[in-house]
Amino acid sequence: MLLLSLNDISMSFADRTLFSGVTLDVYDDDRIGFVGVNGSGKTTLFRLLRGEHIPDEGQVHIAGSCKIGVMEQFACKDSARTLYDEALTVFDWLEDMELELEEIHDRIDGGDHSEETINRQTMLTERFERDGGLTYKSRTASALTGLGFSESDMKLPVSVLSGGQKSKLQLAKLLLSNANLLLLDEPTNHLDIQSVEWLERFLNDYRGAYIVISHDRYFLDKVTKRTIELENCHVRDYKGNYTRFLELKAEDMERRRKEYDAAMREIGRIEGIIDQQKRWNQAHNYVTIASKQKQIDRIAADLVKPEEAPDALHFSFKCSDGCGNDVFQAENIALSFDGKRLFRNVNIDIKKGERIFLIGGNGCGKTSLFKIFTGQYIADAGSYNYGSRVQWGYFDQAQAGLTESKTAIDELWDAYPRMTETQVRTALGSFLFRGDDVFKHISELSGGERARIAILKLMLSGANMLLLDEPTNHLDISSCEALENALLDYDGTLFIISHDRYLINKLADRIYYLTPDGVKEYRGSYDAYALAAENAAQQKSEDKPQKTEKVNDYKLKKERESERRKLNTKVTRAEAEIERLDALIEEKTNELSGLTDYQKAMELSNEIEELRRQQEQTMQTWEEASLALEEFGE
Repeated sequence: MLLLSLNDISMSFADRTLFSGVTLDVYDDDRIGFVGVNGSGKTTLFRLLRGEHIPDEGQVHIAGSCKIGVMEQFACKDSARTLYDEALTVFDWLEDMELELEEIHDRIDGGDHSEETINRQTMLTERFERDGGLTYKSRTASALTGLGFSESDMKLPVSVLSGGQKSKLQLAKLLLSNANLLLLDEPTNHLDIQSVEWLERFLNDYRGAYIVISHDRYFLDKVTKRTIELENCHVRDYKGNYTRFLELKAEDMERRRKEYDAAMREIGRIEGIIDQQKRWNQAHNYVTIASKQKQIDRIAADLVKPEEAPDALHFSFKCSDGCGNDVFQAENIALSFDGKRLFRNVNIDIKKGERIFLIGGNGCGKTSLFKIFTGQYIADAGSYNYGSRVQWGYFDQAQAGLTESKTAIDELWDAYPRMTETQVRTALGSFLFRGDDVFKHISELSGGERARIAILKLMLSGANMLLLDEPTNHLDISSCEALENALLDYDGTLFIISHDRYLINKLADRIYYLTPDGVKEYRGSYDAYALAAENAAQQKSEDKPQKTEKVNDYKLKKERESERRKLNTKVTRAEAEIERLDALIEEKTNELSGLTDYQKAMELSNEIEELRRQQEQTMQTWEEASLALEEFGE
């Protein structure tokens, strides 16, 4: 079923065209990845779909059955309401029904057995169960847990949550909503790897459509079956996930290039004929020239020059030589904050040329560990040591090493004063800081631009060991790929914190997983780590008796409560029916005793017999329901 369609949409801001001639259909089972360089207009197109922008040209049609969900709809205002209760507001109509059912149950317990009350209870119970009333609380808890919230987090008031926590809460509310088309703009931001993997499972089971903007290529491969690229103001639609899109795009570009080259050769051939006809300079030659020119015009009318790929960042890390094989060792490192232990017994050994990744859940202390290794924090216990002639460079995910008041050119020039202005401008230009962009203040730059400046400074340092804290955050996909290729060519040693599984797969020699009690070491790529971790978890599960999850306990409890309510209703209705039949039988019996008409007496006797049969069946129903209630302790 078609949910929405764009027909020949064009849109500009100021003098810049964002997109032109965009035509797109979205169906109810679509899983779409929306890709393009930063600033290409992806988020603007999302806003257009939400009705926040009106296109300059073209039409947007949204089906009446389409319910679009975006995170902005679920903003979390500061309040004393707990995180868990805020998430439950998505199901406010179920909470209202649950409260009314409890009130009705109290009235019935108080003796109200009226037909109106019983019918209202039956109708509400059926609707409550149909709309997910038995599971909405467990689903909410499951979503919050999946996105990385602990049980204690769920009790926190919304007013004390960090910006990242509020973003995750908004995402949880969006996923739990009744939308059938989700517009997800960088949904993996603020999520650790475990939470991203939970989100992947959720989306793969989701009964609806979604369009996702993400720089996480591993995530896109897992959750999308169709890829739309916005490039040079136009969209192209490819069937397949991100990896398949790259293959199809390369094939498409090669085909278009060949078609263009063939057309240009044909135009050249015809132009040669025209030149020859002009040299002959006969009357009939001018007829041929006119005919050939029309032929060229027809070819040129359909000719589209292949679009040039947008500029990509070109990283080139140069490192100093001469360090030994033992590059870095850490022994028994421990750190606590406010009496709470982050980690202890951290032991790490890194050799020359290795590419090591540090992973772990949000808040486990990865960045704090790097700050110990870079001298910004002092460990509670343990020691670390860099090898002989090791020169390390550090990339901070917060870009804390940048001076807000400086311009981009001054930030670089002050760090490397021996460079000429031409060299500084050339370096900035290779990172897409061109023209007046070099005079922007650091405080004015976007997250991606700040990251580019920080990485550029690191690139010029000559360090032979790089400590990189989430280097792909804020970078678009093409920039991530350029960074990967540069790091693959880098001859030094790499120690990287990252949740970018695509990056880890491409580079990792070893992976350290940080826990409160130290690090676990895994050899190979992320996929190898994931398989080893899964096998270890499965073995642990087999070695321990299974524990029933609280979510399942809650669901079972609600199901039993629903069954108990149904039985109570059945008993109440049966008792009322037995009383009604009793009164009716008594009334008919009294009427029979006064009859002298034999025919009427026989008819009334049969009627009384039928009423007694109905009463007997009702008493049997009452008895069965009463016995079942005894199992609930009623």
